[in-house]
Amino acid sequence: MNMNLFNLNGKVAVVTGGNGGIGLGISRTLSQAGARIVIAARNKDKSQQALQELRKTGADAISINVDVANKDSVETLVESTVNQFGRLDILVNNAGINVRKMAQDLSLDDWSRVLEINLTGAFLCSKAAYLTMKANGGGKIINIGSMMSIFGAPLAPAYCASKGGIVQLTKSLAAAWASDNIQVNALLPGWIDTDMTRQARLDIPPLHENVLRRTPAGRWGSEVDCGGTAMFLASPASDFVTGASIPVDGGFSILGT
Repeated sequence: MNMNLFNLNGKVAVVTGGNGGIGLGISRTLSQAGARIVIAARNKDKSQQALQELRKTGADAISINVDVANKDSVETLVESTVNQFGRLDILVNNAGINVRKMAQDLSLDDWSRVLEINLTGAFLCSKAAYLTMKANGGGKIINIGSMMSIFGAPLAPAYCASKGGIVQLTKSLAAAWASDNIQVNALLPGWIDTDMTRQARLDIPPLHENVLRRTPAGRWGSEVDCGGTAMFLASPASDFVTGASIPVDGGFSILGT
């Protein structure tokens, strides 16, 4: 096998929400493959902690404060990345939030905020990155979906809608930008042990055992489990893969309900 297919030396990756959880795990993996990393997030202190962790492993990384739901902020992110590193090759749309309420209890403001960050944010970041990637001769966009891209959940109507939308946005952008050599794919994490899912376990006491029982691999995923798939989608090895949505879920999605 030609391992150069997985070499990201000289590439620049922006990871939104890259200062924790799945985003930080992906940032670690991409940096280990040679990419320079831009952690794009709102919490400056958390981003600085993530930077320190990455730099201890020799990563070339910076952080840029961004609100992915704000067009001007997103455009500044891309401009700052290009000013710092001269290019943008990989975009990981990972930033996301959830509000755990039944639909009848969910306010319009909560609904709108989840959709703005999870779905509109991915659109704005992708659109802002497009011209730079096209000028470079191509690029990779990785949208982070969820098992809720496939299944419904009573306590997550806005989150489910946003993550279902991520899959369709991925297909649309993939079809539109394939001729520009920009591959757009989605990664659908299963039950990964993160701050967000730890809160879900508090909200839903049976969740932990239900996940273990339902997942053929018999465990929760870790933050680094998504890294290998993300590296594949960010690398030349995936140059003929676009519009795909890949579950990383220990087999959770292959079983019937």
